Amino acid sequence: MTTVALKDVTKVFPDGTVAVDKINLDVNDGEFMVLLGPSGCGKSTVLRMVAGLEDPSSGAVLLDGELANDIPPRDRRIAMVFQDFALYPHMTVGDNIAFPLRLSGVEPVPRTERVADVASALGIGDVLGRKPSQLSGGQRQRVAMGRAIVRRPGLFLMDEPLSNLDSGLRAELRAEISALVRELGVSTIYVTHDQAEALTMADRVAIMRKGVLQDVGTPTQVYGRPATLYVAAFLGSPRMNLLEATVYVHLDRYIALNFGNQSLYLPWNDIRARAVAHYHGERIVVGMRAEALTPVAPDTPGDVLQGRIRYLEHHGHESLAYLDIGATAIIVDDLGGTVAEQGTGSGRRMRRLGQVMQRLAGRAPESAPGAEHAERNGRSSSVLSDPGRHHRRPAELAVRLAPYPAVTSGHPMAISVRMDALHFFDERGDRIDVGWR
Repeated sequence: MTTVALKDVTKVFPDGTVAVDKINLDVNDGEFMVLLGPSGCGKSTVLRMVAGLEDPSSGAVLLDGELANDIPPRDRRIAMVFQDFALYPHMTVGDNIAFPLRLSGVEPVPRTERVADVASALGIGDVLGRKPSQLSGGQRQRVAMGRAIVRRPGLFLMDEPLSNLDSGLRAELRAEISALVRELGVSTIYVTHDQAEALTMADRVAIMRKGVLQDVGTPTQVYGRPATLYVAAFLGSPRMNLLEATVYVHLDRYIALNFGNQSLYLPWNDIRARAVAHYHGERIVVGMRAEALTPVAPDTPGDVLQGRIRYLEHHGHESLAYLDIGATAIIVDDLGGTVAEQGTGSGRRMRRLGQVMQRLAGRAPESAPGAEHAERNGRSSSVLSDPGRHHRRPAELAVRLAPYPAVTSGHPMAISVRMDALHFFDERGDRIDVGWR
Protein backbone atom coordinates (compact mmCIF):
# COMPACT_ATOMS: atom_id res chain seq x y z
CA MET A 1 0.00 0.00 0.00
CA THR A 2 1.44 3.32 -1.11
CA THR A 3 0.58 6.96 -0.73
CA VAL A 4 1.18 9.25 -3.70
CA ALA A 5 1.73 13.00 -3.71
CA LEU A 6 2.18 15.22 -6.76
CA LYS A 7 3.65 18.64 -5.97
CA ASP A 8 3.48 21.29 -8.72
CA VAL A 9 4.08 18.60 -11.35
CA THR A 10 4.37 19.93 -14.91
CA LYS A 11 5.05 18.10 -18.16
CA VAL A 12 6.01 19.98 -21.32
CA PHE A 13 6.69 17.92 -24.43
CA PRO A 14 9.54 18.83 -26.84
CA ASP A 15 7.12 20.51 -29.28
CA GLY A 16 6.07 22.95 -26.53
CA THR A 17 2.74 21.29 -25.68
CA VAL A 18 1.92 21.70 -21.99
CA ALA A 19 0.37 18.32 -21.21
CA VAL A 20 0.20 18.78 -17.43
CA ASP A 21 0.30 22.17 -15.74
CA LYS A 22 1.31 22.39 -12.04
CA ILE A 23 -0.77 19.50 -10.73
CA ASN A 24 -1.07 19.15 -6.95
CA LEU A 25 -2.77 15.92 -5.90
CA ASP A 26 -2.58 13.50 -2.97
CA VAL A 27 -3.69 9.85 -3.07
CA ASN A 28 -4.15 8.33 0.37
CA ASP A 29 -3.15 4.86 1.50
CA GLY A 30 -5.69 2.35 0.13
CA GLU A 31 -7.68 5.01 -1.73
CA PHE A 32 -9.31 4.51 -5.14
CA MET A 33 -8.61 7.76 -7.00
CA VAL A 34 -10.07 8.30 -10.46
CA LEU A 35 -8.58 10.82 -12.92
CA LEU A 36 -11.47 11.93 -15.14
CA GLY A 37 -11.47 14.08 -18.25
CA PRO A 38 -11.80 14.07 -22.05
CA SER A 39 -9.17 12.58 -24.32
CA GLY A 40 -5.99 14.66 -24.37
CA CYS A 41 -6.52 16.39 -21.02
CA GLY A 42 -3.28 14.98 -19.57
CA LYS A 43 -4.62 12.27 -17.26
CA SER A 44 -2.62 9.41 -18.85
CA THR A 45 0.51 11.57 -18.74
CA VAL A 46 0.01 11.98 -14.99
CA LEU A 47 -0.27 8.20 -14.67
CA ARG A 48 2.91 7.64 -16.67
CA MET A 49 4.83 10.12 -14.51
CA VAL A 50 3.72 8.30 -11.35
CA ALA A 51 4.86 5.02 -12.95
CA GLY A 52 8.21 6.52 -13.97
CA LEU A 53 7.57 6.04 -17.69
CA GLU A 54 7.68 9.83 -18.19
CA ASP A 55 9.92 12.33 -16.40
CA PRO A 56 8.21 15.48 -15.10
CA SER A 57 9.55 18.73 -16.55
CA SER A 58 9.27 20.23 -13.07
CA GLY A 59 7.75 19.40 -9.71
CA ALA A 60 8.01 16.37 -7.45
CA VAL A 61 6.44 12.90 -7.44
CA LEU A 62 6.45 11.44 -3.92
CA LEU A 63 5.78 7.78 -3.06
CA ASP A 64 5.29 7.14 0.67
CA GLY A 65 6.85 10.54 1.31
CA GLU A 66 10.01 9.73 -0.65
CA LEU A 67 11.00 11.71 -3.74
CA ALA A 68 10.56 9.29 -6.65
CA ASN A 69 11.57 11.42 -9.65
CA ASP A 70 14.80 9.45 -10.13
CA ILE A 71 13.59 6.01 -8.96
CA PRO A 72 13.42 3.53 -11.89
CA PRO A 73 9.97 2.11 -12.69
CA ARG A 74 10.96 -1.43 -11.61
CA ASP A 75 11.78 -0.18 -8.08
CA ARG A 76 8.49 1.66 -7.45
CA ARG A 77 6.34 -1.39 -6.45
CA ILE A 78 3.78 -0.37 -9.04
CA ALA A 79 1.57 -2.56 -11.26
CA MET A 80 0.00 -1.01 -14.36
CA VAL A 81 -3.02 -2.23 -16.33
CA PHE A 82 -3.29 -0.87 -19.87
CA GLN A 83 -6.19 -0.22 -22.22
CA ASP A 84 -5.05 -2.78 -24.79
CA PHE A 85 -4.39 -5.64 -22.28
CA ALA A 86 -0.69 -5.94 -23.38
CA LEU A 87 -0.60 -9.75 -23.06
CA TYR A 88 2.09 -11.98 -24.58
CA PRO A 89 0.29 -13.81 -27.43
CA HIS A 90 2.67 -16.81 -27.47
CA MET A 91 2.17 -17.54 -23.75
CA THR A 92 -0.71 -19.29 -22.06
CA VAL A 93 -2.93 -17.45 -19.57
CA GLY A 94 -1.09 -19.09 -16.69
CA ASP A 95 2.30 -18.08 -18.07
CA ASN A 96 1.11 -14.50 -18.65
CA ILE A 97 -0.04 -14.16 -15.06
CA ALA A 98 3.10 -15.85 -13.71
CA PHE A 99 5.53 -13.81 -15.83
CA PRO A 100 6.32 -11.06 -13.27
CA LEU A 101 6.87 -13.73 -10.59
CA ARG A 102 9.26 -15.61 -12.85
CA LEU A 103 11.22 -12.40 -13.44
CA SER A 104 11.38 -11.87 -9.68
CA GLY A 105 12.83 -15.36 -9.14
CA VAL A 106 9.87 -16.88 -7.30
CA GLU A 107 10.17 -20.67 -7.07
CA PRO A 108 7.86 -22.76 -9.34
CA VAL A 109 5.67 -24.28 -6.59
CA PRO A 110 4.72 -21.03 -4.77
CA ARG A 111 4.47 -19.35 -8.16
CA THR A 112 1.90 -21.89 -9.36
CA GLU A 113 -0.06 -21.56 -6.12
CA ARG A 114 -0.25 -17.76 -6.35
CA VAL A 115 -1.31 -17.89 -10.01
CA ALA A 116 -4.06 -20.39 -9.18
CA ASP A 117 -5.32 -18.25 -6.28
CA VAL A 118 -5.46 -15.07 -8.41
CA ALA A 119 -7.05 -16.83 -11.39
CA SER A 120 -9.71 -18.34 -9.14
CA ALA A 121 -10.53 -14.95 -7.61
CA LEU A 122 -10.92 -13.45 -11.09
CA GLY A 123 -13.03 -16.33 -12.44
CA ILE A 124 -10.49 -17.47 -15.04
CA GLY A 125 -9.19 -20.58 -13.30
CA ASP A 126 -10.55 -22.81 -16.08
CA VAL A 127 -8.70 -21.05 -18.93
CA LEU A 128 -5.12 -21.09 -17.61
CA GLY A 129 -3.99 -23.35 -20.47
CA ARG A 130 -5.41 -21.18 -23.26
CA LYS A 131 -3.67 -18.51 -25.34
CA PRO A 132 -4.94 -14.88 -25.27
CA SER A 133 -6.31 -15.22 -28.82
CA GLN A 134 -8.73 -17.90 -27.54
CA LEU A 135 -10.26 -15.57 -24.92
CA SER A 136 -13.02 -12.98 -24.97
CA GLY A 137 -12.27 -9.32 -24.31
CA GLY A 138 -13.48 -9.58 -20.74
CA GLN A 139 -11.33 -12.64 -20.07
CA ARG A 140 -8.25 -10.93 -21.53
CA GLN A 141 -8.81 -7.96 -19.24
CA ARG A 142 -9.10 -10.31 -16.26
CA VAL A 143 -5.77 -11.88 -17.26
CA ALA A 144 -4.17 -8.43 -17.40
CA MET A 145 -5.61 -7.70 -13.94
CA GLY A 146 -4.30 -11.03 -12.66
CA ARG A 147 -0.79 -10.32 -13.89
CA ALA A 148 -0.86 -7.01 -11.99
CA ILE A 149 -2.38 -8.46 -8.80
CA VAL A 150 -0.07 -11.47 -8.55
CA ARG A 151 2.90 -9.16 -7.93
CA ARG A 152 1.22 -7.86 -4.73
CA PRO A 153 2.15 -4.26 -5.58
CA GLY A 154 1.85 -1.23 -3.35
CA LEU A 155 0.07 0.80 -6.04
CA PHE A 156 -2.22 -0.01 -8.99
CA LEU A 157 -2.24 2.27 -12.04
CA MET A 158 -5.06 1.60 -14.51
CA ASP A 159 -5.19 3.42 -17.84
CA GLU A 160 -8.76 3.14 -19.23
CA PRO A 161 -8.77 -0.66 -18.83
CA LEU A 162 -12.44 -1.06 -19.83
CA SER A 163 -12.70 1.27 -22.80
CA ASN A 164 -12.33 -1.50 -25.42
CA LEU A 165 -15.20 -3.58 -23.99
CA ASP A 166 -18.93 -3.44 -24.71
CA SER A 167 -21.18 -1.58 -22.28
CA GLY A 168 -22.64 -4.65 -20.55
CA LEU A 169 -19.22 -6.16 -19.88
CA ARG A 170 -17.89 -2.77 -18.74
CA ALA A 171 -20.57 -2.56 -16.06
CA GLU A 172 -19.79 -6.12 -14.88
CA LEU A 173 -16.01 -5.61 -14.71
CA ARG A 174 -16.47 -2.18 -13.14
CA ALA A 175 -18.07 -3.81 -10.11
CA GLU A 176 -15.49 -6.62 -10.03
CA ILE A 177 -12.47 -4.31 -10.20
CA SER A 178 -13.86 -1.98 -7.57
CA ALA A 179 -14.64 -4.82 -5.15
CA LEU A 180 -11.32 -6.59 -5.75
CA VAL A 181 -9.16 -3.51 -5.27
CA ARG A 182 -10.93 -2.60 -2.04
CA GLU A 183 -10.59 -6.17 -0.78
CA LEU A 184 -6.84 -6.03 -1.45
CA GLY A 185 -6.59 -2.58 0.15
CA VAL A 186 -4.16 -1.36 -2.53
CA SER A 187 -3.96 2.33 -3.43
CA THR A 188 -5.24 2.80 -6.99
CA ILE A 189 -5.13 5.56 -9.60
CA TYR A 190 -7.64 4.85 -12.35
CA VAL A 191 -7.82 6.89 -15.57
CA THR A 192 -11.06 7.18 -17.55
CA HIS A 193 -13.09 9.54 -19.72
CA ASP A 194 -16.33 7.80 -18.67
CA GLN A 195 -18.11 9.69 -15.89
CA ALA A 196 -20.23 6.64 -15.01
CA GLU A 197 -17.05 4.71 -14.19
CA ALA A 198 -15.69 7.62 -12.17
CA LEU A 199 -18.82 8.27 -10.12
CA THR A 200 -19.52 4.60 -9.35
CA MET A 201 -15.97 3.35 -8.63
CA ALA A 202 -14.07 6.21 -7.01
CA ASP A 203 -13.43 7.13 -3.40
CA ARG A 204 -12.45 10.50 -4.85
CA VAL A 205 -12.49 11.96 -8.35
CA ALA A 206 -9.92 14.39 -9.81
CA ILE A 207 -11.27 16.17 -12.91
CA MET A 208 -8.79 17.54 -15.44
CA ARG A 209 -9.08 19.93 -18.34
CA LYS A 210 -6.21 20.68 -20.73
CA GLY A 211 -3.59 19.68 -18.20
CA VAL A 212 -5.11 21.70 -15.35
CA LEU A 213 -6.76 20.13 -12.30
CA GLN A 214 -10.29 21.53 -12.04
CA ASP A 215 -11.78 19.84 -8.99
CA VAL A 216 -11.08 17.05 -6.48
CA GLY A 217 -13.61 15.44 -4.16
CA THR A 218 -15.88 12.51 -3.52
CA PRO A 219 -18.35 11.66 -6.31
CA THR A 220 -21.11 13.29 -4.27
CA GLN A 221 -19.07 16.48 -3.80
CA VAL A 222 -17.97 17.02 -7.40
CA TYR A 223 -21.46 16.27 -8.71
CA GLY A 224 -23.40 18.15 -6.04
CA ARG A 225 -21.10 21.18 -5.68
CA PRO A 226 -18.84 21.45 -8.76
CA ALA A 227 -15.95 23.88 -8.26
CA THR A 228 -16.01 25.28 -11.79
CA LEU A 229 -18.37 25.78 -14.69
CA TYR A 230 -16.44 23.16 -16.65
CA VAL A 231 -16.99 20.49 -14.00
CA ALA A 232 -20.68 21.40 -13.81
CA ALA A 233 -21.06 20.99 -17.57
CA PHE A 234 -18.93 17.84 -17.78
CA LEU A 235 -20.71 15.78 -15.12
CA GLY A 236 -24.27 14.60 -15.41
CA SER A 237 -26.62 13.22 -18.04
CA PRO A 238 -28.32 15.20 -19.39
CA ARG A 239 -25.80 17.99 -18.92
CA MET A 240 -26.54 20.69 -16.43
CA ASN A 241 -28.60 23.59 -17.82
CA LEU A 242 -26.34 26.67 -17.70
CA LEU A 243 -28.17 29.97 -18.11
CA GLU A 244 -27.04 33.58 -18.20
CA ALA A 245 -28.76 35.64 -15.50
CA THR A 246 -28.61 39.26 -14.35
CA VAL A 247 -28.54 39.80 -10.58
CA TYR A 248 -30.70 42.44 -8.87
CA VAL A 249 -30.53 42.71 -5.07
CA HIS A 250 -33.53 43.75 -2.97
CA LEU A 251 -31.95 44.11 0.47
CA ASP A 252 -33.43 42.03 3.27
CA ARG A 253 -36.03 40.63 0.85
CA TYR A 254 -34.67 38.58 -2.02
CA ILE A 255 -32.29 38.48 -4.96
CA ALA A 256 -33.91 38.52 -8.38
CA LEU A 257 -32.24 36.40 -11.06
CA ASN A 258 -33.45 37.68 -14.43
CA PHE A 259 -33.45 35.27 -17.39
CA GLY A 260 -34.67 37.45 -20.23
CA ASN A 261 -38.35 38.10 -19.53
CA GLN A 262 -38.60 35.72 -16.58
CA SER A 263 -37.14 35.76 -13.08
CA LEU A 264 -36.45 33.51 -10.13
CA TYR A 265 -36.14 34.84 -6.59
CA LEU A 266 -33.47 33.67 -4.17
CA PRO A 267 -34.69 34.30 -0.58
CA TRP A 268 -32.55 36.65 1.49
CA ASN A 269 -32.31 34.03 4.24
CA ASP A 270 -30.70 31.55 1.84
CA ILE A 271 -27.11 30.96 2.97
CA ARG A 272 -25.86 31.66 -0.60
CA ALA A 273 -27.68 35.00 -0.94
CA ARG A 274 -24.87 37.17 0.51
CA ALA A 275 -22.31 35.70 -1.90
CA VAL A 276 -24.58 36.18 -4.94
CA ALA A 277 -25.47 39.72 -3.78
CA HIS A 278 -21.91 40.87 -4.55
CA TYR A 279 -22.85 40.64 -8.25
CA HIS A 280 -25.70 43.19 -8.14
CA GLY A 281 -26.28 44.55 -11.65
CA GLU A 282 -23.88 42.02 -13.18
CA ARG A 283 -24.34 38.85 -15.18
CA ILE A 284 -23.58 35.43 -13.72
CA VAL A 285 -24.15 31.84 -14.80
CA VAL A 286 -26.91 29.88 -13.06
CA GLY A 287 -26.83 26.09 -13.30
CA MET A 288 -29.79 23.81 -12.77
CA ARG A 289 -29.83 20.06 -13.27
CA ALA A 290 -32.82 18.25 -14.74
CA GLU A 291 -33.62 16.67 -11.35
CA ALA A 292 -34.16 20.19 -9.90
CA LEU A 293 -36.99 20.85 -12.39
CA THR A 294 -40.54 19.53 -12.10
CA PRO A 295 -43.45 20.08 -14.54
CA VAL A 296 -46.39 21.81 -12.81
CA ALA A 297 -49.71 23.41 -13.70
CA PRO A 298 -49.34 26.83 -15.42
CA ASP A 299 -50.91 28.76 -12.54
CA THR A 300 -48.77 27.15 -9.82
CA PRO A 301 -47.36 29.77 -7.40
CA GLY A 302 -43.69 29.89 -6.40
CA ASP A 303 -40.47 29.62 -8.39
CA VAL A 304 -41.82 28.69 -11.82
CA LEU A 305 -40.48 29.19 -15.35
CA GLN A 306 -42.74 29.13 -18.40
CA GLY A 307 -41.60 27.67 -21.70
CA ARG A 308 -42.50 25.83 -24.86
CA ILE A 309 -41.18 22.41 -25.84
CA ARG A 310 -38.66 22.56 -28.67
CA TYR A 311 -38.21 18.81 -28.99
CA LEU A 312 -38.48 15.52 -27.07
CA GLU A 313 -36.09 12.62 -26.58
CA HIS A 314 -37.44 9.21 -25.58
CA HIS A 315 -35.10 6.95 -23.61
CA GLY A 316 -37.45 4.12 -22.67
CA HIS A 317 -37.38 4.59 -18.89
CA GLU A 318 -37.93 8.34 -19.24
CA SER A 319 -38.35 11.16 -21.75
CA LEU A 320 -36.43 14.42 -21.88
CA ALA A 321 -38.18 17.61 -22.93
CA TYR A 322 -36.10 20.60 -24.06
CA LEU A 323 -37.87 23.89 -23.35
CA ASP A 324 -37.37 27.32 -24.85
CA ILE A 325 -37.82 29.72 -21.91
CA GLY A 326 -36.50 32.85 -23.64
CA ALA A 327 -33.18 32.71 -21.73
CA THR A 328 -29.59 32.59 -22.98
CA ALA A 329 -27.56 29.41 -22.52
CA ILE A 330 -23.84 29.27 -21.80
CA ILE A 331 -22.30 26.40 -23.77
CA VAL A 332 -18.94 25.01 -22.69
CA ASP A 333 -17.88 23.92 -26.15
CA ASP A 334 -14.52 22.26 -25.52
CA LEU A 335 -15.60 19.33 -23.35
CA GLY A 336 -13.99 16.99 -25.85
CA GLY A 337 -11.05 19.21 -26.78
CA THR A 338 -7.44 18.13 -26.51
CA VAL A 339 -4.32 19.77 -25.21
CA ALA A 340 -2.72 19.60 -28.63
CA GLU A 341 -5.60 21.47 -30.27
CA GLN A 342 -4.88 24.49 -28.09
CA GLY A 343 -1.06 24.33 -28.18
CA THR A 344 1.47 25.06 -30.87
CA GLY A 345 1.43 23.62 -34.36
CA SER A 346 -1.61 22.79 -36.47
CA GLY A 347 -4.22 23.72 -33.83
CA ARG A 348 -2.91 27.27 -33.58
CA ARG A 349 -2.44 27.56 -37.36
CA MET A 350 -6.08 26.58 -37.92
CA ARG A 351 -7.18 29.16 -35.37
CA ARG A 352 -5.14 31.88 -37.14
CA LEU A 353 -6.63 30.81 -40.48
CA GLY A 354 -10.11 31.15 -39.00
CA GLN A 355 -9.31 34.66 -37.77
CA VAL A 356 -8.04 35.67 -41.23
CA MET A 357 -11.22 34.37 -42.84
CA GLN A 358 -13.31 36.34 -40.38
CA ARG A 359 -11.41 39.56 -41.13
CA LEU A 360 -11.89 39.00 -44.87
CA ALA A 361 -15.61 38.59 -44.20
CA GLY A 362 -15.68 41.84 -42.26
CA ARG A 363 -16.14 40.29 -38.82
CA ALA A 364 -13.99 40.62 -35.72
CA PRO A 365 -11.84 37.62 -34.79
CA GLU A 366 -13.53 35.26 -32.36
CA SER A 367 -10.71 35.09 -29.82
CA ALA A 368 -10.07 38.11 -27.64
CA PRO A 369 -6.47 39.25 -27.00
CA GLY A 370 -4.91 37.00 -24.40
CA ALA A 371 -7.49 34.26 -24.94
CA GLU A 372 -4.82 31.74 -25.93
CA HIS A 373 -3.02 32.24 -22.62
CA ALA A 374 -6.32 31.86 -20.76
CA GLU A 375 -7.11 28.68 -22.68
CA ARG A 376 -3.76 27.19 -21.80
CA ASN A 377 -4.52 27.67 -18.14
CA GLY A 378 -7.92 26.01 -18.50
CA ARG A 379 -9.86 29.23 -17.91
CA SER A 380 -11.50 31.87 -20.02
CA SER A 381 -11.21 35.56 -19.14
CA SER A 382 -15.02 35.68 -19.16
CA VAL A 383 -17.51 32.97 -20.04
CA LEU A 384 -20.10 35.72 -20.61
CA SER A 385 -18.19 37.95 -23.03
CA ASP A 386 -15.32 35.88 -24.49
CA PRO A 387 -16.67 33.70 -27.30
CA GLY A 388 -13.26 32.14 -27.93
CA ARG A 389 -14.07 29.28 -25.57
CA HIS A 390 -17.80 29.53 -24.91
CA HIS A 391 -20.71 30.65 -27.03
CA ARG A 392 -24.23 31.74 -26.26
CA ARG A 393 -27.48 30.55 -27.79
CA PRO A 394 -31.16 30.38 -26.81
CA ALA A 395 -31.50 28.09 -23.80
CA GLU A 396 -33.07 24.67 -24.20
CA LEU A 397 -33.90 23.64 -20.66
CA ALA A 398 -33.65 19.86 -20.21
CA VAL A 399 -36.53 18.50 -18.09
CA ARG A 400 -37.20 14.87 -17.13
CA LEU A 401 -40.67 13.51 -17.91
CA ALA A 402 -42.41 10.15 -17.65
CA PRO A 403 -41.87 7.73 -20.56
CA TYR A 404 -43.74 8.82 -23.69
CA PRO A 405 -45.69 11.73 -22.16
CA ALA A 406 -48.85 13.12 -23.75
CA VAL A 407 -47.09 16.25 -25.04
CA THR A 408 -45.43 17.15 -28.33
CA SER A 409 -43.10 19.78 -29.73
CA GLY A 410 -44.58 23.25 -29.39
CA HIS A 411 -46.54 22.30 -26.28
CA PRO A 412 -46.42 24.98 -23.49
CA MET A 413 -45.09 23.83 -20.14
CA ALA A 414 -44.52 25.34 -16.68
CA ILE A 415 -41.54 24.18 -14.64
CA SER A 416 -41.10 24.48 -10.87
CA VAL A 417 -37.48 25.13 -9.85
CA ARG A 418 -35.89 23.91 -6.62
CA MET A 419 -34.00 27.03 -5.55
CA ASP A 420 -31.84 25.11 -3.06
CA ALA A 421 -30.48 23.02 -5.97
CA LEU A 422 -29.23 25.95 -8.09
CA HIS A 423 -25.52 26.46 -8.81
CA PHE A 424 -23.93 29.89 -9.31
CA PHE A 425 -20.75 30.72 -11.26
CA ASP A 426 -18.97 34.01 -11.95
CA GLU A 427 -17.79 35.23 -15.34
CA ARG A 428 -14.48 33.35 -14.96
CA GLY A 429 -16.34 30.09 -14.45
CA ASP A 430 -15.56 29.78 -10.72
CA ARG A 431 -18.20 28.73 -8.24
CA ILE A 432 -19.95 31.48 -6.25
CA ASP A 433 -20.47 29.99 -2.84
CA VAL A 434 -19.91 30.29 0.89
CA GLY A 435 -17.73 27.93 2.89
CA TRP A 436 -16.09 25.22 0.79
CA ARG A 437 -17.56 21.74 0.97
